[in-house]
Amino acid sequence: MGLVNKHRERDLKIPKYRQTMLIEIEQDLITDENVLAVFYGGSIGNRNTDIYSDIDLRIVVKDDVFEEYRLNKKERAKNWGKVLYFEDFPWTTYSVAHYDTFVKVDTFYYKTKDVQPSVWLQNISIVYDKTEFLEDVLKKSNQISYRPSVQEVEIWRTKFFAYVHEAYRRVNRKEMYYALNCLDNLRMSMATAWYMDKGLQPNSFGDWAKYEGVRSELQSWQLSLLADWHSSREPNDLMSVIKKIIPEFLKIHKSLCEKVEIEENPEWVDEILAMVL
Repeated sequence: MGLVNKHRERDLKIPKYRQTMLIEIEQDLITDENVLAVFYGGSIGNRNTDIYSDIDLRIVVKDDVFEEYRLNKKERAKNWGKVLYFEDFPWTTYSVAHYDTFVKVDTFYYKTKDVQPSVWLQNISIVYDKTEFLEDVLKKSNQISYRPSVQEVEIWRTKFFAYVHEAYRRVNRKEMYYALNCLDNLRMSMATAWYMDKGLQPNSFGDWAKYEGVRSELQSWQLSLLADWHSSREPNDLMSVIKKIIPEFLKIHKSLCEKVEIEENPEWVDEILAMVL
């Protein structure tokens, strides 16, 4: 059952509003002599937008004006529509603008040297490339394949252990929101591991974007497990859910250890988990 709300009629118009804003953005930026390249990432780059997709805008500017453009990031965003509010920090290279059309634009400013081949740049939509360097970056990016590293797996598993232990501590302190946050991080850890195991670059930790829903790369049984790992604030319920996660952790832990050729050491794992479970 979907969400029943009074905004459905407006929401259906969002793709039209977004397309109008794309035109405004491109007309504004492409005529700017200090702008070297403009491209889109995210859903637009992947060509799988839906009603609620953001505009993930990337702007490359000349080195000598970079700081000026970074400082002016909010004012520039006002050229593209009526901004209701901004969501960012003054010292960052990005700005997040929320518009009255319910369209959100995430804008990042770069110097040319900051745009290097990466798995994150395999699916981008280039709309302007003054010096044609972006085409070369895109070509090289598409030659890169992701494989988890020993360090990534080591960090992943030790953080998993830490979240299990911390959840136990917080439950016993009756700090249930903290404990629930630990549980959410355990779910996130599992989604991250499944992506690593499939040779897919996982999101930055804490970013649930596209892990669920029709655009997820997870299999149906994995999505079902994520949905099933749900807990109330009741302490026994929360710890019971963590126990349900452990068998799947052990399976994916074994697989990742084999992939990166590190010792699985199941006795060590059991010893760590048995301290609280």
